[in-house]
Amino acid sequence: MGGAAEQEQRARPGTGRASAGQPVPWRRLAVLLALMLAALTFNTAENLPIGLLGLISVSLRVSLPAVGLLVTGYGVTVAVASVPLAHSVRAVPRRHVLMGLLAALVVSSLLAALATSYWLLLATRLLTALAQALFWAVMGPVAVGLFPPEARGRVVGALSVAGSLALVLGVPAGTWLGRQSDWRVPVALLAVLGLMSFVTIAVLLPASRPEGEPAAYGICPDARRFATVLAAGTLSATGAFAGYTYLVKFLGDVSGFSPGAVNALFVAFGVACLAGVSITGALLDRCPRAALTTAVATQGVGMLGLYTTGANRVAAVLFLVLMGGALGPVFMTTQNEMLHCAPGRTDIALAANSGTYNAGIAAGAALGGLVLALAGVRGTFLAGGLMTVGACAVLLGGRLLPGSIATKRRPR
Repeated sequence: MGGAAEQEQRARPGTGRASAGQPVPWRRLAVLLALMLAALTFNTAENLPIGLLGLISVSLRVSLPAVGLLVTGYGVTVAVASVPLAHSVRAVPRRHVLMGLLAALVVSSLLAALATSYWLLLATRLLTALAQALFWAVMGPVAVGLFPPEARGRVVGALSVAGSLALVLGVPAGTWLGRQSDWRVPVALLAVLGLMSFVTIAVLLPASRPEGEPAAYGICPDARRFATVLAAGTLSATGAFAGYTYLVKFLGDVSGFSPGAVNALFVAFGVACLAGVSITGALLDRCPRAALTTAVATQGVGMLGLYTTGANRVAAVLFLVLMGGALGPVFMTTQNEMLHCAPGRTDIALAANSGTYNAGIAAGAALGGLVLALAGVRGTFLAGGLMTVGACAVLLGGRLLPGSIATKRRPR
């Protein structure tokens, strides 16, 4: 009766017991690098159609909105499928799950590169989205479980840096390559990158029972904190994408930048996002809660600053950089919080966080579209900024509430 419970109790952080089958240091680093490469590849796959919009439209003879659905449908699939998929494979060894997800990435990328119809391309995109929905839930506990608890924040930061590189490196490079050759070439290249990660994981990551891994459960289980972080992350994502979705129009119509300057500012936005993730990741182990609140507050300042002073080009650049520097860290810090406060398994908590965040992205785009029609593009940043302020209020309110609802550990 107590055998399985005892194994789970020993697997929880802070019990002083080491996990069996832990790989030697160089293998840990190799697995971490493979997971970072997979994160870069998945995020690039998600956003690459944005850069190849016109090429895909002409090649498959469909409208631009139809190609845009390749991105929207992807996000909705991740939002809906994350928790059910994570729950369905909760007993499967993580190595086997990761191998299956990376195999799906390779196959779907190859099929997408060979697609001769829009509907086949859409189907392959949804397959990739299903794999990504589960990847973000499984990858975090596996990666942080390879290293000591005091290094978890830095590991989460490294994974987030890799994911952020998709916007700074992956999508721009894929867009350039597609324009030089054909949109299918960068899509096929994603399969090559996925295969590299697949081989590394298959060879170097040991198979173990999921509930027995070092990061299978939260360090300080707290159901109230879990709910607070989920709510704040969803509000923050909704606010961010209410404005970000229409950033090109804002920079052109309100700030008066030329199309060439807008492209350069998008690069600056991506670099700011990468810098914010890198800086926050280095500090995450020291002050995880303050990092989340700071990131959300910075995003709010950036969005409300753009609304207030966006007509001034210098101010617009300043607040754009602030918003970009916070966008990546918000999701990263909520993921890190899940590893601390998850009331049950961390993979389920991470799946819930990823799902609600992607739901926030979809809701933000819809909210921005509604506000755009009623109050113009400046209003989208006001609405987004106010939503972000609401996220700050949720975080601060969570701190002021007396006592936390800690989840009891199972008896040994």
